[in-house]
Amino acid sequence: MISLSMLAAVYLWAFFQTARKMWGLLTEEPLSFRLVHISSFANHSWASTQASGWLGDLEILGWDKVLGSLEDLKPWSLGNFSKEEVKNLQSLFQMYFHVSYRIPQQFAPLNSITSSGCRLHAGQASESFFNGAYQGSDFLSFQGGSWQPSPRGGSRAQNVCRVLNLYEDIKEIVQSLLDDTCPRFLAGVLAAGKSELGRQVKPEVWLSSGPSPGPGCLLLVCHVSGFYPKPVWVMWMRGDQEQRGTQRGDLLPNADGTWYLRVTLNVAAREAAGLACRVKHSSLGSHDIIIHWGERTETQLGMTENSPRDFQ
Repeated sequence: MISLSMLAAVYLWAFFQTARKMWGLLTEEPLSFRLVHISSFANHSWASTQASGWLGDLEILGWDKVLGSLEDLKPWSLGNFSKEEVKNLQSLFQMYFHVSYRIPQQFAPLNSITSSGCRLHAGQASESFFNGAYQGSDFLSFQGGSWQPSPRGGSRAQNVCRVLNLYEDIKEIVQSLLDDTCPRFLAGVLAAGKSELGRQVKPEVWLSSGPSPGPGCLLLVCHVSGFYPKPVWVMWMRGDQEQRGTQRGDLLPNADGTWYLRVTLNVAAREAAGLACRVKHSSLGSHDIIIHWGERTETQLGMTENSPRDFQ
């Protein structure tokens, strides 16, 4: 007999190739959905909680503090689940949150963060996970149908897991959510949100010089902004040779939902000629953007910036 988890794995795999094309993934990073649950227990009678749901690094579910439940942040946040399925899912979450309140309160004060969900790697079946942290350190996980203490959690983690493992119904719910519900939900979200998730916005690229690293040196800065989806490849090049000193900054969000990246290279001033910044992004297809250092104009902001970009 084919289980729901097997059907979900096949269904999710069918969307995997499409989703990779939609998002223009340049890496082998898995597609994932995760639910992040944060709880604070000051004492035995006071607790607070919040939760959020993430498709990769995109938040699609928030927390309604008034109702004490998850709320959708996108029109497609609930995928293709029916109203009845959503209602049942919310009930399961409420039961889980209720128990997650009761158990740790016995060990207050306690601040905990759990991350649970599922992911799909290229060419593999879906993989579920449930990990908990306490005060920033690994605390417990859910594996093989039971709660397992982390070695770093010490006796407190062992005691919490011992109590949690007494609740057979909760373990069954968690197992079902991870193995059956999550893969179906992830596949449904990818299908329902494909219009927004699949949008392609080309990057704008310009060069500038940063603060001098020292006498006779230049800090070359390549700015890449306004692109979507998030995965992007940027490198300082000399001909076809990647420059090993290239430093990549953090990917930062723009207000319109696109992304910005700053990539730098520290070189001797006499070696700057012949260098170029190369950008690969799914919106560009096979036509990478290449901007050569040296053809510069002064901008109104006083930055040294290259003239119009070249395409290859």
